[in-house]
Amino acid sequence: MSTDVPGMSLPSGATMPRIGQGTWYLGEDPARRSGELAALRLGLDLGLSMVDTAEMYGDGAAELLVAQAVAGRRDDAFLVDKVLPANASRKGTIRACHRSLQRLGTDRIDLYLLHWRGTYPLWETVEAFTELVDAGDVVDWGVSNFDGSDLAELAAVPGGGAWATDQILYNPARRGPEYDLLAHCRRHGAPVMAYSPFDQGRLLRHPTIGEVAARHRATPAQVVLAWVLRREGVAVLARATDPAHVQGNAAAVDLRLTDADLATIDAAFPPPAGPTPLETI
Repeated sequence: MSTDVPGMSLPSGATMPRIGQGTWYLGEDPARRSGELAALRLGLDLGLSMVDTAEMYGDGAAELLVAQAVAGRRDDAFLVDKVLPANASRKGTIRACHRSLQRLGTDRIDLYLLHWRGTYPLWETVEAFTELVDAGDVVDWGVSNFDGSDLAELAAVPGGGAWATDQILYNPARRGPEYDLLAHCRRHGAPVMAYSPFDQGRLLRHPTIGEVAARHRATPAQVVLAWVLRREGVAVLARATDPAHVQGNAAAVDLRLTDADLATIDAAFPPPAGPTPLETI
């Protein structure tokens, strides 16, 4: 039943799937819980083994949902979690990680990220990440919503060169990272993880995306995911709670956009002509 979802290498040598499941806003409504659980479990069945969550999502509710979804099959999942900047002191990061491990019902997080830059100095967070890796609580660590200058500052911190990924907002409507950030990460040997590929649903209603989808008898979501995945070194997170959407997301790995498709998308969403501030949601 599993789809052949390709993997990509992290600097440590670990393998990360190229498509994963997002959990932002999941786990917060008891009436939707059974459907959300079914979607996450179906995703695992279909090879969407990367599951992304954060302590911020529902104040831990999403982590508890993920724990249920992966119960009895933890080794089938690649778990990504994030620490809030407000908790990202050295001791605070370690405490936050242990709370997340407890909510997730697991002994390890595969990839643990700083959610965005905060007020604590990066060296404190990096020290905590290093300690968590040494203890086996975390396999790899990285960052989220960091631009090139943030990454350069991170690399200058003792141990800071061990970052494994940068999770950023990237989709056809948010192409700023193409100017220099994607290349920065590629030089480091670290994949980029794109979140909100559908731009909170707006791209799924855009006529240009619909036009390209019609050419391939595909869904707009599949076109957007294929567009993100066209770039080497980029993984993507897609949230879905409908079984058909989960199946469609998994099938997007087989969609290949043509040069004409890409030109059509470029005309509607031009690539950046110069440096662009990193956007976030």
